[in-house]
Amino acid sequence: MISSMISAIEISSRQAHKILLLCVMLMAVLNSCETHEMDEPGLLVPLTVDEDPSLPSISVNGTQLHAESFGNPNDPMLVALHGGPGGDYRYLLNCAEFVNDGFFVVMYDQRGSGLSKRHDEKIYTVQLFIDDLDAVIHHYRKDSAQKIFLLGQSWGAMLATAYVNQNPGKISGLVLAEPGGFTWKDTKDYIERFQTLQLFDEASNDFVYLDQFVTGDDHRVLDYKAGLMAAADFAEGNKTGVEGLEPNWRFGAICHKASLDYAEKYGFDFTTNLNQFNTKVLFVYSELNEAYGKKHAEKVSSVYPNVQLEEILGQGHEMTYFGWNKFYPLAKNYLNEVK
Repeated sequence: MISSMISAIEISSRQAHKILLLCVMLMAVLNSCETHEMDEPGLLVPLTVDEDPSLPSISVNGTQLHAESFGNPNDPMLVALHGGPGGDYRYLLNCAEFVNDGFFVVMYDQRGSGLSKRHDEKIYTVQLFIDDLDAVIHHYRKDSAQKIFLLGQSWGAMLATAYVNQNPGKISGLVLAEPGGFTWKDTKDYIERFQTLQLFDEASNDFVYLDQFVTGDDHRVLDYKAGLMAAADFAEGNKTGVEGLEPNWRFGAICHKASLDYAEKYGFDFTTNLNQFNTKVLFVYSELNEAYGKKHAEKVSSVYPNVQLEEILGQGHEMTYFGWNKFYPLAKNYLNEVK
């Protein structure tokens, strides 16, 4: 999946040509289909929860989210937050293993992402994501004494921090895996160190130009096209150290674009109240993400008063999936310590 604030990877002209050729081949296949078949829900991308009632879901804060819970609902709650914006929690399903450590684990596809209900781009704000997370917590929480822990990767770690910044007394522990930054400036600085190809910029729009003739402009089509672009994430030699394709259901193209537009226009700062959060935070970064590194990790994590900073060796940005055997023991020990 594309799990950083902006999905962008440096690719060679040969690699770009191969991906473009793939897009043209897919276009030819799709062009051979009947038009009415192209419009059938579930053909291009999986159905969302409002289209398929068999999917697990919850209704909160005026939307319907694809969501699951694992374990004893009375245990301390651990909410796992996926990257993006626009990704889904499929690659975080290993986090259900924390049930064995005495946690009630909750995962959900964020609004407009994964298999959750789609919305118009005009509604997206940072505050909306924070409010949705709060609503998810309240939906599953049994009582006010139940402790709440957050585990986030990339954008999910940024969202976790945004929530703590507004609610420093509500969270009992945090596991943060390579958040881009907690201000728009820091996030943008990180992005620019590895960005050469960006979803919805002029170059990438040209890149999928032929596909536009086939697929139209609704959510299903845009999500499908964004999925094609995700191939760039795993191009050989990518700067974030991603080693291959991790599992995902469906990308939220409008959610992704609208969130980036909002950040570019209004910015954000999730650090204004973090000095009130004195609980130790586990902050992990990867050895192979050359655009991140120890220097950026130290800078970003320094806004927390009490930080345990750890490097995951031999892994890149998607260490919570590919590096699970290294990530899990660190997270487990930390969570058991602060629980």
